[in-house]
Amino acid sequence: MITLYGIPNCDTVKKARTWLEASGFDYAFHDYKKAGIDRPRLEAWVKELGWETVLNRAGTTFRKLPDADRENLDANKAVDLMLAQPSMIKRPILDNGKTRLAGFKPEVYAAALR
Repeated sequence: MITLYGIPNCDTVKKARTWLEASGFDYAFHDYKKAGIDRPRLEAWVKELGWETVLNRAGTTFRKLPDADRENLDANKAVDLMLAQPSMIKRPILDNGKTRLAGFKPEVYAAALR
């Protein structure tokens, strides 16, 4: 089963959902702003993809953090920040049961979902 994690009003998530539907893939959508995200799953993503990939440092939520929260980042601190504010998680995260992908690129999704 494919699960797409994200926030429904995110443009990139919308593109990924449209691509999945147009390509005929059934998937479950997990809105981590409403449903949250658990620490073990987030830690697994960070272990697999790297906290630098999973933490969205380009977003407004991260940029508005106090300097002390943005400095000296490591995996544990990044996970704590993302748990406190899930909108800091890169969007979308696609889980196809074998691997996870961060962000959306049609050609990457096509290769991963063959």
